[in-house]
Amino acid sequence: MQFEVWAPQADRVTLHCGTATRALDPDPERAGWWTGEADAQDGTRYGFALDDGPVLPDPRSRRQPEGPDGTSVVVEHGRYAWRREWAGRDLPGAVLYELHVGTYTREGTLDAAAQRLEHLVDLGVTHVELMPLCPFPGRHGWGYEGVSLWAVHEPYGGPEGLKRFVDRAHELGLGVVLDVVHNHLGPSGNHLPAFGPYFTDTHHTPWGSAVNLDAPGSDEVRAYLVGSALAWLRDYRLDGLRLDAVHALADTRACHFLEELSTAVDTLAAELGRPLFLIAESDLNDPRLVTSRAAGGLGLHAQWNDDFHHCLHTALTGESQGYYADFARSPLAALAKTYTSGYFHDGTYSSFRGRRHGRPLDRTRVSAHRLLGYSQTHDQIGNRALGDRLAASLSPGLLACAAALTLTGPLTPMLFMGEEWAAGTPWQFFTDHTDRALGEAVSRGRRREFAAHGWAEEDVPDPQDPATRERSCLDWSELEPGPENEVHARVLAWYRELIALRRAQADLANPDFGSVKVAYDEAARWLALRRGDVRVAVNLGREPAVIPLGLRHARVLAAWEPVETPGTDGLLRLPGESCVVLTQA
Repeated sequence: MQFEVWAPQADRVTLHCGTATRALDPDPERAGWWTGEADAQDGTRYGFALDDGPVLPDPRSRRQPEGPDGTSVVVEHGRYAWRREWAGRDLPGAVLYELHVGTYTREGTLDAAAQRLEHLVDLGVTHVELMPLCPFPGRHGWGYEGVSLWAVHEPYGGPEGLKRFVDRAHELGLGVVLDVVHNHLGPSGNHLPAFGPYFTDTHHTPWGSAVNLDAPGSDEVRAYLVGSALAWLRDYRLDGLRLDAVHALADTRACHFLEELSTAVDTLAAELGRPLFLIAESDLNDPRLVTSRAAGGLGLHAQWNDDFHHCLHTALTGESQGYYADFARSPLAALAKTYTSGYFHDGTYSSFRGRRHGRPLDRTRVSAHRLLGYSQTHDQIGNRALGDRLAASLSPGLLACAAALTLTGPLTPMLFMGEEWAAGTPWQFFTDHTDRALGEAVSRGRRREFAAHGWAEEDVPDPQDPATRERSCLDWSELEPGPENEVHARVLAWYRELIALRRAQADLANPDFGSVKVAYDEAARWLALRRGDVRVAVNLGREPAVIPLGLRHARVLAAWEPVETPGTDGLLRLPGESCVVLTQA
């Protein structure tokens, strides 16, 4: 078997493979690369020693059964017998569902999560978006401090566990998206700097030195990241990747790393004969991200749209702290703008940043399906002091309105696991650092962060306490029949009804910004959407609202509370904290 590693700063590289060792040879055609053959097969353990240093895991390791600091293991992907062929499932028309493997079930494994996928089929979603799976120290964590970017966290089930999960999802018709982190690696278990200039002090990020995308040696670092992305899509048959915090990818080269990545992914899609896509998380409100390369953009296929979330959150909760301040002044007007223009900040002044922010979308080039809309995500819940969901403070009626505004708008909807039944469990920030000093520092830092905003430190959950993760696991007993679960059942039925309507009513899936019409009354707290022949009305106020829909002889498609159709005056009388979807009779 051929082994190779990029180690441009080493004078000698020794391969430790099974019980044997051998010196690798410099590759005469690739500067900095070392190669050699050794007897190995699926399951063989190996690692590399640089000069007189310790044996380290392979930067391109496909499996780390003992965690990031252990030896690597050979994985022969061709040995897995896929149960079915998969033609792929593209992003247009999708409804995504963000899922954290470690808390979706109490078992916290890919196999346990796979056993709950039929729930998502019944719900009507089209794609599962898995939070990061790369190995990290300990057993439980969010996954954003992973290392070994080609491997799967062993406590989740390792490579075979992910393949079984994807196989089952595809059997059920569900696409699978994976959240990957290219902007930093975890503070513990990261051995890449020993091998080469994977990081640079040319730029700095919130996590320290930046990943090297434009300094000397960056060609190989970019190839490492692109190769990892393609491996997820090819070897695990994934349908797409979500790219974490791309605004933190510091790159001054003429061809940006994201353009290089999108080109490689589109090429792989053509080779495989199935659609593949990239979804960015970005704080920039820069439409070039999702503009085609032919039109001068970076060619990514979609991005999360936090502006939509912030508008909706402030409209529902009245919160106005921090970055919510700009949206809270006129939340329904802000929400209307995101429905028709995509971004709220499109060159407007951001008081949170103290400057103008964003740039307008060209709606003739970028359709609404390229922006994801959501009322809750792992970030927006987990980065609160108590990890409290909307269900912890809002009435069932307002939760129903949140669902209606997300699932009937023009953006591609995304749900966060459990929101579809108003889960009573929080989703808190938790870690499992095996480095005691690091774990204590994380716990202190978390509590001090919120103490600065008025929280008592003892009230902020300790990330290192196993109980914090336990509290964050979904409680599937909330879906069992019984009077104590009536609200959960009703909210779940409402989500199912809205998703089915989005699939049945072509107007609701139309991604053309220009086709969306919005009316609202900030004082009375109602908003109405027109999507072709379909009208959606929500009343966020406690008192009944009279809404001029201009629609006569209407037919109710879905209603949270009983409602009379508009009379000859075209006025809809909608109960407080309620919503309805209608169409022309």
